[in-house]
Amino acid sequence: MKITICIGSSCHIKGSRQVVGQLQELISERGLEDKIELSGAFCMNNCQKGVCVTVDGELYSVTPETVKDFFENTALKKLG
Repeated sequence: MKITICIGSSCHIKGSRQVVGQLQELISERGLEDKIELSGAFCMNNCQKGVCVTVDGELYSVTPETVKDFFENTALKKLG
């Protein structure tokens, strides 16, 4: 699975650095480094939607406050 986080200026201001850090931590805690690839992108053209994150190309809006819920209820469910 590939999770891409927008690190463009708008998403950076909305907390993309925190989102990246939390996702790294959650992936590491569960030992999923070999199953989930994290990457960054400079703009996903949805600046109004908060920190843009894609999971295998499907777009989501995430905030530092919703990362854990997003990871557990969206990313892990897609991972199967």
